[in-house]
Amino acid sequence: MGKRLILLAVALMFASALYLLPGLGQKWQFVLSLRSTRLAGLLVVGMAVAVATILFQTVARNRILTPQIMGIDALFLFLQTALVISLGPIGFAAISGPAKFATEVTVLVGAALLLFGTLLGRGAQDVPRMMLTGVILGILFRSASGFLSRVMDPNAFVIVQSESAASFSRIDASLLPFVALTTAMVIAVAIGLASKLDVLALGRPTAVSLGLRHDRLVLLVLVLVAVLVAVATALVGPLAFLGLIVAALARPLTGSDRHLPLLLTAMLLAALMLVAGQTLFERALGQQSTLPAVVEFVGGLVFLGLLLKGRIR
Repeated sequence: MGKRLILLAVALMFASALYLLPGLGQKWQFVLSLRSTRLAGLLVVGMAVAVATILFQTVARNRILTPQIMGIDALFLFLQTALVISLGPIGFAAISGPAKFATEVTVLVGAALLLFGTLLGRGAQDVPRMMLTGVILGILFRSASGFLSRVMDPNAFVIVQSESAASFSRIDASLLPFVALTTAMVIAVAIGLASKLDVLALGRPTAVSLGLRHDRLVLLVLVLVAVLVAVATALVGPLAFLGLIVAALARPLTGSDRHLPLLLTAMLLAALMLVAGQTLFERALGQQSTLPAVVEFVGGLVFLGLLLKGRIR
């Protein structure tokens, strides 16, 4: 397993160098600064989404689910729509990047914690009920966003569409230090819990019999998931299926359900996929499409494949 991790790390470093260095030109300082910002965003978002998905699948005990089933993406879309309608296109454009980011993260994390705290107050055995409620809330937010989009000004609708789609080209460099630090801290906590997560994956009765404080650990893991998904979504937009693809590849690659190698492999895979994919789109395809769109398409195929093969648990 160690050799595979080393190979993935080397491949990631090579892909990063390939993205950063070729074709810098005379204005190499500006180009390198721009590419460095995007590269940092690709690495942070990839690792955050990968860890969040593995943790959520462990809690849900289901390999075809992602944290986005809780309606976080739909809430993000509704929030963009509500901000544009309430402030207007000019007022929305006047919001500073850090202020907008802080608002989005606060709302997303707050909503997730409210959902977790309310529905899991009687014990973590209510996880299926919590997920079902998240699905219903997601439908509610999307319906509300759709209604508001029909009555808003066309110019405002264009802004909502632009802000709601995932994009690595509009990453705010001033936000990266906070996002990177938050993501690193949460991932460090997740890795520290790896052995307990192995026990948690055995199911509640077994975990409790082995002395694990199951309900408390489930709540902690869901909080970590909420923070990771919130900061990644607020930084670049929703990426619903990236985590599903990475988790589906990481499990057979590691050949184990142990969380320490699984988390490390998933992080490296996600970062490698995003960096290599962005390099391909910018250099070979001339940005004729977007990486998030392809990720969503491939993720949908992976979801169907897992569903048809019955690889749920």
